[in-house]
Amino acid sequence: MDLTLASFGQADQSDATDPSTPIAPGVELKRVALIGNFPPRRCGIATFTADVHGALTSAFPNLSCDVYAMDDDGGPYAYGPAVQYSIRQQDLGDYAEAARRINESGADLVNLQHEFGIFGGPAGEDILRILTAVRAPVVTTLHTVLTNPNADQRRVMRGLIQRSARLLVMAEKGKEILRRVYGVPAEKIAVIPHGAPDRSLVEPDAGKAAFGLEGRKVLLTFGLLSPNKGLEVMIRALPRIVERHPDLTYVILGATHPHLIAREGEAYREQLMELASSLGVRENLAFVNDYVDTPALLDRLQAADIYVTPYLAEAQITSGTLSYAVAMGKAVVSTPYWHAQELLGDGTGVLTPFGDVDALAAAVARLLDEPERQAALQARAYAKGRRTIWSAVARDYVSTFKQAIKSQVIDMPQEGRSRIAAPKLDAVERLTDACGIFQHSLYGVPDRRHGYCIDDNARGLILTTQLKVLNPRDERAQKLAWIYASFVQYAWNADVGRFRNFMSYERTWLEAEGSSDSGARALWAIGATAENAPIPDLRHWAEALARDALGSFETVLAARTSAFAILGLAALSRAGVERERTESLLRLHANHLVELFEAHATKDWMWFEPFLSYDNARLPEALLRAGLALDDNRMVQTALKGLAWLCDIQTAPSGCFRPVGTHSFGAHHARPSAFDQQPLEAAATIDACAAAFEAVGDQRWVNEARRAYDWYLGGNDLGVRMVRDEDGSCFDGLGPHGPNLNQGAESVLAFQMATCAMHSLFARHSVSTQLAVRH
Repeated sequence: MDLTLASFGQADQSDATDPSTPIAPGVELKRVALIGNFPPRRCGIATFTADVHGALTSAFPNLSCDVYAMDDDGGPYAYGPAVQYSIRQQDLGDYAEAARRINESGADLVNLQHEFGIFGGPAGEDILRILTAVRAPVVTTLHTVLTNPNADQRRVMRGLIQRSARLLVMAEKGKEILRRVYGVPAEKIAVIPHGAPDRSLVEPDAGKAAFGLEGRKVLLTFGLLSPNKGLEVMIRALPRIVERHPDLTYVILGATHPHLIAREGEAYREQLMELASSLGVRENLAFVNDYVDTPALLDRLQAADIYVTPYLAEAQITSGTLSYAVAMGKAVVSTPYWHAQELLGDGTGVLTPFGDVDALAAAVARLLDEPERQAALQARAYAKGRRTIWSAVARDYVSTFKQAIKSQVIDMPQEGRSRIAAPKLDAVERLTDACGIFQHSLYGVPDRRHGYCIDDNARGLILTTQLKVLNPRDERAQKLAWIYASFVQYAWNADVGRFRNFMSYERTWLEAEGSSDSGARALWAIGATAENAPIPDLRHWAEALARDALGSFETVLAARTSAFAILGLAALSRAGVERERTESLLRLHANHLVELFEAHATKDWMWFEPFLSYDNARLPEALLRAGLALDDNRMVQTALKGLAWLCDIQTAPSGCFRPVGTHSFGAHHARPSAFDQQPLEAAATIDACAAAFEAVGDQRWVNEARRAYDWYLGGNDLGVRMVRDEDGSCFDGLGPHGPNLNQGAESVLAFQMATCAMHSLFARHSVSTQLAVRH
């Protein structure tokens, strides 16, 4: 359903506007991530985002709203507790971190406040880095809709349109432009007017004394001061109005726009003062050079007889100041920019031609001459404004959010789960160029904007070693191995003794050193190469780099960092690389995991940490590999306890494999949520179960590995297939509404690694006759 201005006015209390009402079985709207500017940053977008946040949390106290605030050159700002993270406009790392945090928060929906100038890159393209990385559906509120975009602007708009489940505009004109210029389907667009505060309708004279304006006729314009507001036109109209109403004061309320201040200081304000003086109306003009808060602004509005917006250009899709004025019940005189045409064109206000001093003067003077007509406009405006108060807008936002989530539900047929796929490299090769493997894709198309990372190139290198074990003559795997090994080598920053992680498509490193997890995953890839690469040069390379990198792991680290490091150290030990040193480090990190387990495990929570997160099964897998390498039964038994508990809680009521949902990541001692489910969790579980079977020979672990693998083939909560046979690709996750149809490196590699692990497991333990292998 399209939401139009005509749909407002009733206090709709239906299920559509209740966030807690299930959208689909097991799907609710519990948490929203808002991206935009935010106070104390001073601009219209900041005010709007704050108003949306306030409206949603006031109308729906059980709905969590997290703000991810954009910082410009004036930042950092002293944000309040609503802001979970601030994003520096030109810092690509901040965009990636924001996306990571949004995903970890379990947000059900992302609402982006979009204006081209507030994000980094050409036409603000950097915001697309977040939108393509977040897993939740996106609703984008467009504050500007261009009719003649340049090439960069059109490209960014296409990205916004593609990634957004709904586009929200504040005027029907915006919808018309989206359909005509950008070809957006009508059902993807919602029209919800700019919200406004709720105050009683009062006589203007009642509030004038507070501002020293008692006995005066008051005109008001407010907003950040800038040349496009047409203030010169209104000042030139003042002499004709003052001639008939000498008790007139025209108040221009608002600080000069920060960007204008940065370029020329207060030169523009001074020019306006000089103009008023030259026309003999300087005493009738009052500047309030301040960025006032909303209550003070509303007091000023209520004390005004007429509100004026003499803007110079038609192409303004929305005006928050106009929305406020109408909601306060002001008689409004305006030029006919798009928003004013829609809001005032039915007789709610008075429209005058752009730049027409005489018409503007005549319209204002007539209203001052005819108090009855002025009062009628006030009453008409106030009645119309009831449809746009923030409580009504909040209900319609929630309705649109729920429509957006529901629109992402994908109905896919259930398919058979009886076979293990053959390893297939088509999708891996599609994501790989001469530099490395791209992090993300849009559907199956590699997304160059996000560049590369060592995490995925390390995974790719591990996969090539698994493939070469299965088929030493696989030339495709050998070619990929050289590429991924080269990336890992280049990522090593000898100056700081750490691995870098993120690289742009332009092959520029985005950091001097990456996270400890990414560095440990690189060590894992090095160990796997030293142990299993069939090419001597690759093994020699891995051994040499390992000797340099081992110094980074001489102290215990976070649980997953230690786990990834253990997997690399165990492989290096089996390969005979620096055996005494690697086994000493292996024992250090493995004992750390045992200590973590003993510190946190209880009867009902048999785990290494008080919460669950990503790649959970790597913790018991690593401890099993350490126990096998060091012949330490305590490590093995501790790992088996943790893995058994994890497998139990990763079992849905139906009996299928249900990996820990991202919505509950980090929640202390909480039963895991059902969604979103990630492909790497199934792969990690398979590897851990293979290690458990190797350690104790219990058939249970073969069955658990098989159940985890079936998740890819449709053995999941929704009964949908997560992989494509024709190219070996894998979707980026399973949400409550179906798969995320992007196919990024992490997911594709996870499926291929899981497939290799299953083949190795059944070949090694002579149980392959239980399964038919798909060729």
